[in-house]
Amino acid sequence: MYNKVTLVGRLGTDPEIKYTQSGTPVATFNLATSETWKKDGNKQEKTEWHKIVAWENLGEVCGKYLTKGKLVLIEGKLQTRSWEDKEGNKKQVTEIVARDMKMLGSGNGSNNPNKPSENNSEALEQIPGDDIPF
Repeated sequence: MYNKVTLVGRLGTDPEIKYTQSGTPVATFNLATSETWKKDGNKQEKTEWHKIVAWENLGEVCGKYLTKGKLVLIEGKLQTRSWEDKEGNKKQVTEIVARDMKMLGSGNGSNNPNKPSENNSEALEQIPGDDIPF
């Protein structure tokens, strides 16, 4: 059996970093992927939104270098979680648990001087997520 997802898309939000009670960093963000086609001579487009979760070192890197609009390649696994909210309602979410991330091209990225430019060769290297505890 094999569970691998590869997505190329743009961040819809800046990553949000939180820490578990034990201090483990986890970054979450939304990624948009789009497909286009022609129907009856008219261009059609469909956008899908994906929830991305990156743990430990990869989560810290995503929080430090990624911004809304950035084009990235994400590799990971598909995971569905279920829980009950405070009112006892059953909730479910399907997300991509990232194992690797690679920044691609330029995006609408922010003008934040603390974030590297698109031309920073170090920032374009593939970032392994080997420390993810799955």
